[in-house]
Amino acid sequence: MDWFTAPGYWLARLVFQRALAGVYLVAFVGAALQFRALIGAHGMLPVPRYVRYVPFRRAPSLFQLRYSDRLFACCAWTGAALAAALAAGAGDEVPLAVAMAMWAALWTLYLSIVNVGQTWYSFGWESLLLEVGFLAVFLGNARAGPPVLVLWLLRWVLFRVEFGAGLIKMRGDPCWRKLTCLYFHHETQPMAGPLSWFFHRLPKPLHRVECAANHVTQLVVPVLLFTPQPVASYAAGAVIATQLWLVLSGNFAWLNWLTITLAVPAVDFTGLAGPPPAAASRPAPVWFVVLVCAVTALVLFLSRHPVLNMISRRQVMNRSFDALHLVNTYGAFGSVGRVRMEVAVEGTADRVPREDGDWKEYGFRGKPGEPGRLPRQFAPYHLRLDWLMWFAAISPGYARDWFGPFVERLLAGDRDTLRLLRHNPFPDAPPVHVRALLYRYRFTTWRELRESGDWWHRTLVREYLPPTRLADARLSEPE
Repeated sequence: MDWFTAPGYWLARLVFQRALAGVYLVAFVGAALQFRALIGAHGMLPVPRYVRYVPFRRAPSLFQLRYSDRLFACCAWTGAALAAALAAGAGDEVPLAVAMAMWAALWTLYLSIVNVGQTWYSFGWESLLLEVGFLAVFLGNARAGPPVLVLWLLRWVLFRVEFGAGLIKMRGDPCWRKLTCLYFHHETQPMAGPLSWFFHRLPKPLHRVECAANHVTQLVVPVLLFTPQPVASYAAGAVIATQLWLVLSGNFAWLNWLTITLAVPAVDFTGLAGPPPAAASRPAPVWFVVLVCAVTALVLFLSRHPVLNMISRRQVMNRSFDALHLVNTYGAFGSVGRVRMEVAVEGTADRVPREDGDWKEYGFRGKPGEPGRLPRQFAPYHLRLDWLMWFAAISPGYARDWFGPFVERLLAGDRDTLRLLRHNPFPDAPPVHVRALLYRYRFTTWRELRESGDWWHRTLVREYLPPTRLADARLSEPE
């Protein structure tokens, strides 16, 4: 069955699988370290309460059968250990069926987390990891050549990621068509990185070049992924270069790294890798051929949903069309904010809260806070609370289901919630009242940076949440 495998892509598969396992590792470690405060039994959006109202068919998960914080931690750390083993090459040291079972276990564990993660796991890169992770189950290992069908399916995913993002931009905010969106994006993106200030301060003509290059990479280059080599390799290289530029300019969890990983199987490493190992040239088992063909047919059938979405004038971003997240639609920044708003959360030990009282601000790890603090690099690690705080500043509606419980846990001095923060101004006893203020943030100018040392300038806009006591926290909503 020479048509079924492409032995020359053995190195591309090896790099792809190692990198994908690394992304899985980051995802599982992040879940293990953050879940108790977010979705744990006593978290802001508890899993037990969620599964009482959402049936298994809508959110298939191991935690629909039974949930405890100990079980969740066990699943998350098991996933991390398995991902680390695959990143180290364990999948190539076992029989083909065992390697497939290892990848399937990773996918099942992470699917179980995402499907009960609620708002905290509503990002497009969760579905992307699950879709790519599902295809990785059928990519084989060193004991069989890489299946051509799966290699093409991976290119199909990459095409939808890039082309879908390009379409949503051209149909969305006019600034993308005017090539002016990057006048604002580096400043208003969800989580700035250590170089974002410098990217924002690039000359406007260069921002226009960035914008035009983005359109080429997302609307023209993806089509070239389906052309013969070496053109497909050049197209994949262009995607990788663009994603590395995004890695430098912001913090987008593992989205950019996963997209880079997804581009690797389109690269022809034949000249670099040399002849494939003997095992990669052996005929694939019949059962493996049948299984891969069946999966290919399934993916092509399910692809009708994202295709119809892409050609629709009402294209939506980042949506799953099935509960297993097998084939999804993607996109990012259909609109770009012109102004950055941030919610600052403060507490006081005063029994009677006053506007000019002794208010102390909580420090977040990734979101802007102190004007003099340079943004840090966290990606590919995902700070879920910080990301949701960005949405909360855009509209209180995005925070309605979790912001009250968050404030309640600050007032109670909840240890797991405080671990998500960089700085707790009340180390000895929790505050009596907590409030939230809405600020407008902007990057400082070169002169302001030299004179003050501040990377941000902020201006108070209004009160976001009035002073709240523990007894009132459950009833409080941001305004």
